[in-house]
Amino acid sequence: MTGHGNVLFSNQDIENLRAYLNSGGFLHIDDNYGMDQYVRGEISKLFPNQELKELAANHPIFLTPFKFPKGLPKIHEHDNARAQGFVIEKQGRIVLLYTFESDLGDGWEDQEMHNDPARG
Repeated sequence: MTGHGNVLFSNQDIENLRAYLNSGGFLHIDDNYGMDQYVRGEISKLFPNQELKELAANHPIFLTPFKFPKGLPKIHEHDNARAQGFVIEKQGRIVLLYTFESDLGDGWEDQEMHNDPARG
């Protein structure tokens, strides 16, 4: 990843990541609140002929191994925007999951980090 100007991934980075994903790999990206414009730009370079598709709340990914009947959970409340999960699929297989307005990373940190309430 180069990080110079508006170029986050070099052409070689894009080719390598695309090859990885097309050969069975998986990538999860969490927007971590505020990275959306950069993430979507790089995804469009990675898969220029495909658009992110929003997952419905009843998609199987939200049902196992834990049930999230309302879909992607909102972990950290930055604003009132709805949490959404988007995917890129290849031959029926999810190769990329982009979680937006959820901040899943906060759920993996100690609750004291962001003063989040304990979950029961």
